[in-house]
Amino acid sequence: MAVRVFVAGGTGVLGQRLVPQLVARGHQVIATTTSAAKLGLLEQLGAEGVVMDGLDAESVGDAVASARPDAIVHQMTGISMTHAGKPDLKHFDRWAVPTIRLRTEGTDHLLAAAEAAGVPHFVAQGYANWNGITEGGWVKTEEDPLALHRGTAAQTSMEALRHVEDVVLGAGGAVLRYGAFYGPGAIDDQVELVRLRQFPLVGGGTGYASWVHLDDAAGATVLALELKAKGVFNIVDDEPAPASEWLPYLAECAGAKKPMRIPTWLARLLAGEVVVIMMTEGRGFANAKAKRELGWQLRYPSWRQGFKEELA
Repeated sequence: MAVRVFVAGGTGVLGQRLVPQLVARGHQVIATTTSAAKLGLLEQLGAEGVVMDGLDAESVGDAVASARPDAIVHQMTGISMTHAGKPDLKHFDRWAVPTIRLRTEGTDHLLAAAEAAGVPHFVAQGYANWNGITEGGWVKTEEDPLALHRGTAAQTSMEALRHVEDVVLGAGGAVLRYGAFYGPGAIDDQVELVRLRQFPLVGGGTGYASWVHLDDAAGATVLALELKAKGVFNIVDDEPAPASEWLPYLAECAGAKKPMRIPTWLARLLAGEVVVIMMTEGRGFANAKAKRELGWQLRYPSWRQGFKEELA
């Protein structure tokens, strides 16, 4: 059944793949942007565009009330160069502030607006790449808690992710823990670093990551919306893998030389503790629940296929 969908963050890398999929399924989409200059892009994607400041409660409340949606999909982040500047993982806590605020204040504003407008269903963006709890095995399910990485520069970001899950699940909604995105516009900066040999393996490269193509992530989001899903779902591909496997393969697909390898002590000095954790201790995620409960089928079951096609 077609519904009115309010997509907060419609011009992000995922929003631009999600909106057309929703439109193709017959849904009426109202999508937000922070810039009036991008309203034309949303119109081209098939949505009604709205300028909204996700950190302003009044702006959010007015936008949701005017849209009169049947569901809200929260895809607001602040990791673009426009909002956060060049990625700075050594100072993760400072670089991630725009996204942290959107995942805390922004989520609260959207939930308050949903309650005020009587919106019955809410789907929010979570994260499941390298951030599973580091005890136990290398691949985590939805039953496993996310790591908080207390005492590191990632702690505030991890606490923001926990906040999203706590409040959205408390409101009867769904949180989609997306893996690391790749696809149009998603990893251009990483590929450039690989080609410049500025993206080294750290230590043994034993840390796991989980990837997902933007189109597969969008497809899972459409299913969660249409099925009125509740709870947490890992939206990742079939092959969580250590950096020692995926990073050299990414370099090969990009036509680059093999990544250099640096010891953990040097990486800690140059790039910080968070990068060391990602590359040596990170935990990946399993997708069985999303497949089973959402009927999700991946176009790109593995990053091996996806990287090759993306960089061909």
